[in-house]
Amino acid sequence: MDRLTSMALFVAAVEEGSLAAAARRFGLSAAMAGKHVSAIETELGARLLQRTTRRLSLTDIGQTYYGRCKAILDAYDEANREASDAQASARGVLRVAAPVTFGAMHLGEVVAKYLDEHPHVNIEVSLSDRYVDLLETGVDIAVRIGRLPDSGLVARRLAPCRMVICASPAYLERYGTPRTPGDLQGAQRLTFSEAVSAGDWTLVDAKQHAHIIGGPCRMAANNTQMLLAAALAGAGIAYGPTFVFGEQIALGKLVALLPQYHTSELTIQAVYPSARHLSLKVRHFIDYLAAAFGDEPPWDRLQPLTAGKGHAGGARAADSKARRTRR
Repeated sequence: MDRLTSMALFVAAVEEGSLAAAARRFGLSAAMAGKHVSAIETELGARLLQRTTRRLSLTDIGQTYYGRCKAILDAYDEANREASDAQASARGVLRVAAPVTFGAMHLGEVVAKYLDEHPHVNIEVSLSDRYVDLLETGVDIAVRIGRLPDSGLVARRLAPCRMVICASPAYLERYGTPRTPGDLQGAQRLTFSEAVSAGDWTLVDAKQHAHIIGGPCRMAANNTQMLLAAALAGAGIAYGPTFVFGEQIALGKLVALLPQYHTSELTIQAVYPSARHLSLKVRHFIDYLAAAFGDEPPWDRLQPLTAGKGHAGGARAADSKARRTRR
C-alpha cells in the first residue's frame, strides 16, 4: 500500500474520530481505510488505535506517531504549494551551459533581458566547450551546436549555424584573393582545432560537387575568438561560424571568400532533460533564445561585404604584384 496514503488515512481517522469518516474523506470504503491503518501497525509491530464500536482512541505510541505523521503531511502539502507557486510564476535559480565563444558573444543580451522581465529568477551561466551532463551537473538548459548524440534529452532548434571562409583586406592585398577552392590549398589557413561536427573545410559548387580543403594549417586554435583576432590581424584565411565572423564581415574588416560555393550548415539547439512538467523559468528562457535568434539570426541579417564588392581591385593588384615577383 502507498505509505503516504496510509499515513494520511491514519491522521484523518484521528481527526474525524472514526475510520468510516476518514474513508469518506478519501472516497474509500471503511474496510479499505481499516486495512491501511492495520498495514502501518503491522509494519511497526505496535498498536496505534484502540477501536470500539463507538469511538477511536490513540495509544501512547499512536499519540507520538500521530504528531510525526501530521508534521510529515504538513511538510508534504507545503512542498506541493511551493512547487505550484513556482510553476505559476518563474522563480528560483536557472542554470545554463553554453559553448565559450557563442555564450560570450551572444548570450549576454538575452540573459539581461530575461533578468529584467523575471525579477524572481537568478541565472548561473557556465561556458565550456566540453560536453556537460545535464543530469549530473544540475544544468537546466544547455546550448549546443552541431549534430546531437542520441542522449535522451529534449532539443529545440534555435538557429542555423552557417559557416564562412574569410580573410582581412590586408591579407588579400598581400597574397591575392582565392578564386577557386584549389587556391586555398596553399593559403595561410586558420582553423578551429576541436571541430567535431563540421569536419574539414568543405565547399560545394553549383553542381553539388564537394571540394574538401585539406593539408596543414598555418595556425590551429581551440577558440574561434582567437581565430577571429588572428584573421583581423591579417594572419591568414579563417573558416568558422558566421556568429563569430559575420559582424566583422559586415563592417568590411573581413571579406567573405568564394561566396558562389556553399559551406556546411549546422544547428544551434537548446537541450534540456525533459518536456514533462517543464518549469516556467526554463520554458520562458528557451522562448527568449528562440525569439532572439531564429532562422535568420542577427549575425546573418547583417549585409556582408564579399570579395567581389569593394576588394576586387586590391586583390587584382596583389595578383599582379605576385606575378611580377615570380617573373
